[in-house]
Amino acid sequence: MKKIALALAAVAGLAATGAQAQNYPTRPITMIVPFAAGGPTDVVARIVTDHMSRTLGQQIVIENVAGAGGTTGITRAAQSQPDGYTIMMGHMGTHGAAPALYPNLKYDPTKDFAAIGMAAGTPIVIVAKKDFPANDLKGFLDYMKTNAEKVNMAHAGVGSVSHSTGILFNSIIKVKPTMVAYRGTGPALNDLMANTVDYMTDQIVNVAPQIQGGNIKAFAIATPERSPVLPNVPTTKEAGLGDYQVSAWNAVFAPKGTPPDVVKKLNEALVKSLDDENTKKRLLELGGVLPSAEEKTPEGLQKLVDSEVARWTPVLKAAGASAE
Repeated sequence: MKKIALALAAVAGLAATGAQAQNYPTRPITMIVPFAAGGPTDVVARIVTDHMSRTLGQQIVIENVAGAGGTTGITRAAQSQPDGYTIMMGHMGTHGAAPALYPNLKYDPTKDFAAIGMAAGTPIVIVAKKDFPANDLKGFLDYMKTNAEKVNMAHAGVGSVSHSTGILFNSIIKVKPTMVAYRGTGPALNDLMANTVDYMTDQIVNVAPQIQGGNIKAFAIATPERSPVLPNVPTTKEAGLGDYQVSAWNAVFAPKGTPPDVVKKLNEALVKSLDDENTKKRLLELGGVLPSAEEKTPEGLQKLVDSEVARWTPVLKAAGASAE
């Protein structure tokens, strides 16, 4: 009788879970963005969730939880109840570079999440303060050969996109500037515009408006082709540094164990958002790259995460990068 009772309880629990998933969502959803407001991940999250909220019939509320290169917010999100009411906007740093940088990382990007889908690709641009004593990448590299020890490089925290891509850039050009960490790319960019720090490598979504406004200099974009948003900025290959080719990404995840029906609803809402002309326009105007049909699927995103961890781990370890 006891076994029958347990079996009936299990069936009842599954039925209740199924009913909850079918009715989902019945209240607002929190999306944890693991960086300060105003940075590229925050911007992409707000653009994408605007339409997602309308599709789901419930508001998606952005909660910025900054710290430790984004891993503080992602750790908190990973440990949340897997019911679909807490999701997160991860990126290349939190779900690709972090394992190599944080030996005591409290989550495994490849195992501890339910992938929803990619939100946007974000090319990397090499930028500097507007009065930096160089006007192009060649001049920058020449200056760094003899002045690297005097130069400061800003980033959004160890493990962030600006940190990881900056480490890769510095290792390729063989310099070791002073690294200055911030609690997000927004604050880092503010100090770059204020001439407090010298240069950084950052996502186009964050820097394009400041480049267009003449507030900072752009030396090159690390993609095979120029961006239509920054047509006058050469590619790294055109500028003589073809070895530096890197693009970041932002993607939606839920905690591991989130019901498949809930994952499906979230994915459908994300896809509808990315297919919306206004969403596409807003992302493209910032220089974002729209994900492919495969990248918008949970399976495609999971494949990307697995490949990014495999890619960045040897790169960052070879450069001696660590959060310790």
